[in-house]
Amino acid sequence: MKVLMVNKFLYPNGGSETYIFKLGEALMAKGHEVQYFGMEHEGRCVGNRVNAYTSDMDFHDASKFEKMTYPLKTIYSKEARQKIRLVLDDFQPDVIHLNNFNYQLTPSMILEIVKWRKQTGHDCRIVFTAHDYQLVCPNHMCNNPNTHENCEKCLSGKFMNCTKGKCIHGSTAKSFIGTLEATFWKLKGTYKYIDKFICCSEFMKSKLDSNPLFAKKTVAIHNFIESIPWVEAEKEEYVLYFGRYSEEKGIRTLIEAAKRMPEVNFIFAGKGPLEDLLNGIDNIKNVGFQSGDDLANLIRKAKMSVYSSEWYENCPFSVMESQMYGTPVIGANIGGIPELIKVGKTGLLYESGDVDQLCDAIHTIWQDDNKAKDMHNNCRELSFDTIDEYLEKILKIYAED
Repeated sequence: MKVLMVNKFLYPNGGSETYIFKLGEALMAKGHEVQYFGMEHEGRCVGNRVNAYTSDMDFHDASKFEKMTYPLKTIYSKEARQKIRLVLDDFQPDVIHLNNFNYQLTPSMILEIVKWRKQTGHDCRIVFTAHDYQLVCPNHMCNNPNTHENCEKCLSGKFMNCTKGKCIHGSTAKSFIGTLEATFWKLKGTYKYIDKFICCSEFMKSKLDSNPLFAKKTVAIHNFIESIPWVEAEKEEYVLYFGRYSEEKGIRTLIEAAKRMPEVNFIFAGKGPLEDLLNGIDNIKNVGFQSGDDLANLIRKAKMSVYSSEWYENCPFSVMESQMYGTPVIGANIGGIPELIKVGKTGLLYESGDVDQLCDAIHTIWQDDNKAKDMHNNCRELSFDTIDEYLEKILKIYAED
């Protein structure tokens, strides 16, 4: 089978890139052919045979002239249509697997794929993995960054709410462009050509299902996680948070909880705009950004980890990773988080943003060593899809009529 993987970035940049690289590697290991289409970039590490990519669009370091032309290019890209056609003609894919493409590549590619199918008679399936809420929310998070409140006003298709709320970078102009982009492709009905929408949580599926066009084509499959060898580690007396120090991650709530529990030790591992808030709190140790073995050891030795998010998380890798390392998780009951925790067995849930409930949940495990040990042992029995198990599900989707 020939699979064309499409993503705006073709270099390590975030979760969607890790996804396409790992999935692509797994497909090739099974004997399938895989090529990639996206933007050109000096860090690009995958590609296609004809070296056809769109020009790099850097919204931060662009010249004044480029910034003037970007609004139209973020809605419709003639270049993306031309370049992907070169790849289609050469590679002749059986499946086109779309990932993050809005703004830089634009849905105009889908129109070219449909045109190519019609002109060549080549049967080519279009699959899309939703890594965020972009198709139903112009700012892709269902969260207003100005008020830090979760918002579903655009789910009905009334995308002008994005402009009214200044939901994209707090800018009326940028938010209006987002409104135009979403409205334009809604009116054209371009997404009807996508054969299957893969959602990484049942929660995300429920949000995409708010659009009748998507509802009959969505499927929820939790993300894969690489197998982590079980290594017994001596548990230490600390609660771990690892991730970004930002508003949507609930850092303020977690810090307030720490202040109310001076007898509980906290370790924060990460970085972000709210880092200064950690200063001067005796029971918080900020070790900064960690990775590799250092991070693994922190997770293994923690009595518990906390995932305090206050936005609609999809399928957070950190929640799965903690449990795979044998560490129970205190998770906010929001988005896709509760789908990953067996309450009372591998962790606990609390109402997102509720400091009192968060303190109670932490105390429940902190003060009961037997419960903590039981949860640790229960994590040993927990399993999430490996890349090979996930691949089998994806191949079935690729092969559907």
